[in-house]
Amino acid sequence: MTQKYADSILQNLSLQEATELQFKLLDDVTKVFKHNSFFETGDVGLHPEHHRPKTTALVEQVLASTFNAEACALVRGSGTGAIRIALSMVVEPGDSVIVHTAPMYTTTKGAFRLMGLKQSPADFNDEQELEKILKTDRESKVFYIQHARQQPTDTYSLKHVIEIVKKIRPDLCIIVDDNYCAMKMKGIGVEYGADVSTFSGFKLMGPEGIGVILGSSGFVDQIHQQNYSGGGQVQGHEAHELLRSMVFAPVMLAIQNEQVELLCNRLNQNELPMVKEAYITNSQSKNVILELVEPIAQDVIAKASAYGAATYPVGAESKYELLPMIYRVSGGFMESDPKLKKYGIRINPMKSSADTVIRILKEVFTEIRG
Repeated sequence: MTQKYADSILQNLSLQEATELQFKLLDDVTKVFKHNSFFETGDVGLHPEHHRPKTTALVEQVLASTFNAEACALVRGSGTGAIRIALSMVVEPGDSVIVHTAPMYTTTKGAFRLMGLKQSPADFNDEQELEKILKTDRESKVFYIQHARQQPTDTYSLKHVIEIVKKIRPDLCIIVDDNYCAMKMKGIGVEYGADVSTFSGFKLMGPEGIGVILGSSGFVDQIHQQNYSGGGQVQGHEAHELLRSMVFAPVMLAIQNEQVELLCNRLNQNELPMVKEAYITNSQSKNVILELVEPIAQDVIAKASAYGAATYPVGAESKYELLPMIYRVSGGFMESDPKLKKYGIRINPMKSSADTVIRILKEVFTEIRG
């Protein structure tokens, strides 16, 4: 069976590549943390040298090196907070931002509304339309792009889009939402030439509420100058916990990717007769969308929790999400394809196996059949 939306699937790191990324991160740690200082879990307060906790500044230095960026800022508010802060460095209320025509991620849409930003839409899947908006829109100050897919039919290459923008409009600040893609994909926005990358540390097994911003030294220095309040800092022990957690993320996510692909293949081999079709998407995290023969998706999700599945997210790949998740299709995808509300299920094995997911589904379907 041909994979539905095959052109939309992003390329994950292989297990070997993920292992190498883990080693790179730890190599960068050894270059920054000396004399057993890594065993000290972190300070608090506005250190005179950094105007933020010293450990936080050291962790930022490590992450900038690992992601091949000039500088890094750890901020409050997770991924959404990172996006909002990055935008605030460039735009004012009423300014226009070039965005993709697909449904925008809900919290990002809220940030645009609260900041009073206008959207200048273009279909990033259509190179001619993209080039046209870049040549005709002279008001927008920012080109904003989401790395993960906003709709099932997205096919654009982040790297290629960035190259086009840089060629035609080098004056535009390119801000990339790399949530669900950092430490999973072959590269992230700043590594492909974008001005700024943003993502949530919570999606990489880290503590709640930490956003990561990567960019030029000048851009990041501006963020640190604006965020001068002691209460607005990511404290040293929080930054230290984030770094300790992120070390394990690449390999764990690569194994998870293998199980996603295995699960999809098995579901398309008629193991479960109530399954019409299964396909992989990058709707937020990389997962399997299951389309059922009958409109019983909500019933399946409601019953799955009794068999051990998680049926709602905490952070969609947070440190709490080890169990397989069987839950609703993302809001953006349902907006693109409304029938998925009744027929569609989103499945992410998380840190479990395809075997466990299929066992749970079999038990749920058996109960529904009566």
